[in-house]
Amino acid sequence: MHCLLMSACLASAVRVKIDMPATQEGIDLFPDARRAIDFTQYSARVKSTGVAIRSGDSVVVTRVRVKDKLIEFQLAGGGFGTFGDDTNASVSVPSVSKSRREKDLEKQVKEETDSDRKRRLQRELDDLRQDREREDRRNRASAASASEAKKARIATDRLHSGSRFNIRYQNGVPPGLGPDGVMRALAEYVEFPFATDRAGALPRSLPAPTARDTPGAAPIHKGMTMAEAEQALGKPEKTSDRNEGTLKVVTAIYSRDDQRITAEFVEGVLIRYSISSK
Repeated sequence: MHCLLMSACLASAVRVKIDMPATQEGIDLFPDARRAIDFTQYSARVKSTGVAIRSGDSVVVTRVRVKDKLIEFQLAGGGFGTFGDDTNASVSVPSVSKSRREKDLEKQVKEETDSDRKRRLQRELDDLRQDREREDRRNRASAASASEAKKARIATDRLHSGSRFNIRYQNGVPPGLGPDGVMRALAEYVEFPFATDRAGALPRSLPAPTARDTPGAAPIHKGMTMAEAEQALGKPEKTSDRNEGTLKVVTAIYSRDDQRITAEFVEGVLIRYSISSK
């Protein structure tokens, strides 16, 4: 069921109805709670990181990850701060080490008994120390400038790395939870255009027709592979492909009796389909 849950939404375009914070922490959503979102926490995240996805934006679902008590519904990359993202804005440089000459002079100054020679050695030592300190100051200034540039780059990266909803269940993700359950939990904050049959809108209380429902038709279901679909329906009349982010989406059109079946596969797995009359 979890595989079906992931493949049903993956690479689909959705429209968000709330500004999404520019962080992998995203928005925590508690469908079992009286108030689904803690808006104090939500406001703090938006204020801290900015907005990666604006209300009204249409974005692609890039990952749906099911854990014990959590479903991660990742949009347009899932948010900045995931594995591989460099979140450290500071740039530091080590202090300049003493040269061998400076160390030798320190030793000679301590051991020298002739006052004139001792003063000459001390002047040379002071000059070397000042040179080293000046180089340290230049390095610190360069590091500070690099840190500011890196901070600006990270801020830009945040705004282009997407966000996510973390759907949290106190007693664990309900067994058998399907795509419909996830869409219901997110309904107030996300629109799912792909959930409406392309041949026409269907009442929410009735399931979409499937080839399995039609006598004599080959069975088809979300989660099946393209090879399994061809085994059931035959070779497609037409195929086309496109990229949704890093994912390859293949659209295949099959014909069976008086029906035309349009199916979409992500990485070879059926994520949605529609059936219409020829």
